[in-house]
Amino acid sequence: MTAPRSDAPAAPDLPFEKALEQLEEIVRRLERGDVPLDESVAIYERGEMLKRHCEQLLKRAEARIQRITLGPEGRAEGVAPLDVE
Repeated sequence: MTAPRSDAPAAPDLPFEKALEQLEEIVRRLERGDVPLDESVAIYERGEMLKRHCEQLLKRAEARIQRITLGPEGRAEGVAPLDVE
């Protein structure tokens, strides 16, 4: 992967999977330690943006997940928000 280009898609336009893929590549490059300092700073900043984007997408997905509620007889009665905590 080369340095982020000015025409690289902004994070809000990326689906979760693509954003995560780009973030993983940034981490690999930074861990190798063979990227010049200026480029390291630029890709680190891109990585931070991608990380925030992935977190937002996950929060939205969690908010959409529902759990089935059961009545006293054990039958499905409705749905309620999923409590993930």
